[in-house]
Amino acid sequence: MSIRKREWTTPKGVQKTAWVVDYVDGQGKRRLKTFTKKKDADQFSVTAKVEVRDGVHVADSATVTIEEAGKFWLKAGDDAGLERTTIDQRKQHLNLHIVPFAGSVKLSKISAPWIRSFQDTLRDNGRSAAIIKRVTVSLGSILADAQGRGLVVRNAVHELSKARSGTKASERRNKPKLRVGVDIPTNAEIKAILEAATGRYRALLITMIFTGIRASEARGLRWEDVDLSDCRLSIRQRADRYGEIGMPKSEAGQRTIPLPPFAVNTLKEWKLACPISDEGLVFPNLAGNIDNHQNMVKRGLWVTEIAAGVSVSTGKKDASGKTIFIPKYSGFHALRHWYASWCINRKSDGGLELTPKAVQNRMGHSSIQVTFDTYGHLFPSLDAGAELLEAEKALFSIDAT
Repeated sequence: MSIRKREWTTPKGVQKTAWVVDYVDGQGKRRLKTFTKKKDADQFSVTAKVEVRDGVHVADSATVTIEEAGKFWLKAGDDAGLERTTIDQRKQHLNLHIVPFAGSVKLSKISAPWIRSFQDTLRDNGRSAAIIKRVTVSLGSILADAQGRGLVVRNAVHELSKARSGTKASERRNKPKLRVGVDIPTNAEIKAILEAATGRYRALLITMIFTGIRASEARGLRWEDVDLSDCRLSIRQRADRYGEIGMPKSEAGQRTIPLPPFAVNTLKEWKLACPISDEGLVFPNLAGNIDNHQNMVKRGLWVTEIAAGVSVSTGKKDASGKTIFIPKYSGFHALRHWYASWCINRKSDGGLELTPKAVQNRMGHSSIQVTFDTYGHLFPSLDAGAELLEAEKALFSIDAT
């Protein structure tokens, strides 16, 4: 590997200077890379020498653009049998957010500063913080796939993530906590929803309230997984928004949850009225197939919330002059949050007072850390004053003896 100075004069008589790094890559092919500054050539020479020696060097001319790498990434997902929803999300991130702003960029040009600049571009073009975070993760996945194909050496997204790992704890601390009455329905609101629930979605709402299962798990629930005599149901599959059956989100998602008597009696009644389903679904649509998620939300949860008075005013009026109300909680996850809080709360407060591990198991969380990160602030804190008083009494009783 050598560095040589190149000098020439342009047709207009301007003197030019460049520094050329001349080397042979790992495949025995001669490569030339030109720099305007010697220090940049020296730095590249040192890095390339180590990479060639370790067999990981990729020349700029041997790499591809982000758009081309993205196509490989999508194909890899298809070949791996990823769920349709996951593939769709990958396509959205690539086609709507990555390619329009960085599709022509070579992988070898991506560095941590470039990632920061790319994120700024997304922000300037109206992308939300949540979208930017998810798109950056997808870009890191594209680079990881490209690394496996020998198209790039570095994964700048992962490098940036490691550099920021020290701030993750503080980010978790600063993340807004779920609040009762805002994110989590109050006990009074749940009682009102239970009393207002009628029709074909009554059994669904009651089951979700008293088990905390996800909407996808409810759509995929089969009668063979419900044991009404033993008062429990088991989650063994889920149905995505396309109506395709698959495994739960994680291994921990496969779980058994006890059913309270009210839910058992409701499901017994519903079993007699449930539409016939070839798949044996507990909550099918009227045709016996997997129900549509939006139908469940709008015709089941939202209608019941408004009937129960669990709603907020829009500040607008309809044609007859009546105030228009919308449901207070927009999705089924609010019911899941309430179930978690019910499992956590003290028995004296109407809860089950379960241990953190038991809550993790019932919620189907992949780790206890997920449980603590989401619901840790809901667990009752010890009464430090009472503990100190007891310790003090014990100490003085020892002195007295």
